[in-house]
Amino acid sequence: MLAALAMLLATACSAPDAGSVAAGGAGNAPAAPTGAAPPSRSGTPELRVTTVAGGLNHVWDMGFLPDGRMLVTQRDGQIAVLSGTTEGATVTPVEADMEDVLVQGEGGLMGMVVHPDFAQTRRFTTCQTHTEGGRAIDVRLVTWTLSADGTRADRVVDPLVGGLPVNPSGRHSGCRPTLAADGALLVGTGDTARGALPQDLGSLGGKVLRVDLATGGPAPGNPFADDDDPARRLVYTFGHRNVQGVAVRPGDGAVYSAEHGPRTDDEVNQLRPGANYGWDPAQGGTVGGYDESVPMTDLDRYPDAVTAAWSSGSPVEAICGTAFVSGPQWGDLDGTLAVAALRGTKLMLMTLGDDGAVTGVGVPQPLDDTVGRLRAVRQGPEGALFVSTSNGDDDRVLRIDPV
Repeated sequence: MLAALAMLLATACSAPDAGSVAAGGAGNAPAAPTGAAPPSRSGTPELRVTTVAGGLNHVWDMGFLPDGRMLVTQRDGQIAVLSGTTEGATVTPVEADMEDVLVQGEGGLMGMVVHPDFAQTRRFTTCQTHTEGGRAIDVRLVTWTLSADGTRADRVVDPLVGGLPVNPSGRHSGCRPTLAADGALLVGTGDTARGALPQDLGSLGGKVLRVDLATGGPAPGNPFADDDDPARRLVYTFGHRNVQGVAVRPGDGAVYSAEHGPRTDDEVNQLRPGANYGWDPAQGGTVGGYDESVPMTDLDRYPDAVTAAWSSGSPVEAICGTAFVSGPQWGDLDGTLAVAALRGTKLMLMTLGDDGAVTGVGVPQPLDDTVGRLRAVRQGPEGALFVSTSNGDDDRVLRIDPV
């Protein structure tokens, strides 16, 4: 089946033109139903790729609104509402105060989740780099309300969570929030290229956090919930380099992350509460600076570190957003993990084995080095997969449907 899947993905897709919690996507509020349930399929479907909207700038994340519209964040500090999730949607800028956002290097306005109760509260939460008086302060989560007409957003909780480390250059600012199956907010963070932070449980850098979306405090059941240090109480996993994607598998709620390696070994990891993933460029505090010659998962120094479910080897792909493909309409692709690549300029569909490790990777031809850098991946409430480009010039939101 894997060989057939790989062959079909490489040859049977049409070229592109100019997630609810249950679906394992962004944890966004479901859109209003627009038709009958999609049909079940056997085998591997062909894929159709269309452009929902263009003219955007480094689209970092996407969320789905109950009325069928889409909310997108752009790294340069802009939010936009797309009029729909199908080809030819119009783009409406959202007025929001982003004067404090540090748009530098990899930093700026980044990940986002639409709250599950958006229909009542109109709330969504973003990740963003924060400055005061022109000085970089932190990376933080900010909760907003969207006006009824979708043209304005106002801060209501700032910060929901603050104190994530920031590099003034913007390096390793990764901040990807996703809702877990139980409603907790999972947040992947970057280590800001500071060697000691990934293994420091008192720092929120180089971690995956697990947060109460309403309070910003630790979600119930966190592995270090009883620690005296409030930062440690938020930590779900540690020893990461630069987490760019977090995905929740439908059915069992298993959590996977995607993170950048240095010159080798991007990793997809299956997350286990309280586990160490072995990145330590400070070598146990024995060296200063940021030694990137160490392994991504240093099993010599940390024998109990969790090995990757998938590793790129060399060269790296600069993997980014990730989401599970879910639904009977996807046939043999149902249950695969979709992972976007920036440097690799492709979308990868990964098949997982019973042990959680990746057993095969297919690359759809129309998204294999055809539209440039790919950043966000989310599954929409009706089952289509959405991918964003991040080239900085006429970036697009793309829709992928099985046909």
